[in-house]
Amino acid sequence: MTARIYRPTRNAMQSGAARTKRWVLEHEPAEARRVEPLMGWTSSGDTRQQVRLFFATREEAVAYAERAGLAYQVQEPKAVARRVMAYSDNFRAGQIEPWTH
Repeated sequence: MTARIYRPTRNAMQSGAARTKRWVLEHEPAEARRVEPLMGWTSSGDTRQQVRLFFATREEAVAYAERAGLAYQVQEPKAVARRVMAYSDNFRAGQIEPWTH
């Protein structure tokens, strides 16, 4: 069984960077989920899927995985491409198109 170490990304409903600074260790599923026939619930016998461990740094997560004897895979976060722009840039002179409503 392998573990995945990654930094979570910001979700679509977030404007800030909360909960994106820490590293997460999650176990990959050992067995597929199945649908319970009577109620239609999804279940699994693998309890490791429910465990998420949080670490302050990547090195702490890797050290834990090595101490526990887990095979792990580290996914590095992608660089965020942001264009810093002030509101006043909408009205600056020399724009290609004039600003309209």
